Amino acid sequence: MNWSALPGIDWLPAVVFAPFVGSFLGLVIDRMPAGRGVVLGRSACAHCGRRLALRDLLPVVSWLVNRGRCRFCNRRLSWFYPAIELAALAVALWSAAVLSGWLIWATAAFGWSLLTISWIDQRHQIVPDMLSLPLAPAGLAVAWIAVGPAWLGHLIGMIAGFGIFFLVGLAYSFVRKRQGLGLGDAKLLAGIGAWVAWQGLASVVLLAAVSGLTVVLLRRLSGVPVATAERLPFAPYLALGGWLVWL
Repeated sequence: MNWSALPGIDWLPAVVFAPFVGSFLGLVIDRMPAGRGVVLGRSACAHCGRRLALRDLLPVVSWLVNRGRCRFCNRRLSWFYPAIELAALAVALWSAAVLSGWLIWATAAFGWSLLTISWIDQRHQIVPDMLSLPLAPAGLAVAWIAVGPAWLGHLIGMIAGFGIFFLVGLAYSFVRKRQGLGLGDAKLLAGIGAWVAWQGLASVVLLAAVSGLTVVLLRRLSGVPVATAERLPFAPYLALGGWLVWL
């Protein structure tokens, strides 16, 4: 069916599909850092190991119907999967509220990628190349289709995004004698730069820095100690900045 031919509902397929995308993103977040296959392998209960049937894998619905427990062993299930499914839905709804047509799908895909990268970095403090590197060609392709010759600004944004963070990380390592900004963050900013162009880079970095400092400040105000040498994942804040500037 040609959904775009139906007035006012070009957003519907992306929104309906979003929770299922969220389930897949959950598998990526769970399995990729551990080197486990994402596509192959059946889903199973983390407690009893019983394989889950289709009725157990419906996004959000299965978790609610089973009251957050395994249908076989009755052990409480993590909130992680319904959370990532709802987050993916929120990304699609936000995309549909701001844009229309094919850009809904492009923007949702960008948001889903940033969501996955952020969650992995928050858990493991790594930014997988398999997820961050495709952002650059995807952003350039979207720019080429959407703005034509002006896509060169997006190419400059990609190069500048990597170059700025690479030089900042190099300078930090030279002065402090330890790594402060990883190449993963530089590659991520390169990908974001391909989407927002060079004109948006300063806003992305500013939003990332302000949101990151705000979280650290809130942690300290709530009594959670934050050591000077503590490594804090920066990808979630870069992703937030990139998402807001793109929209």
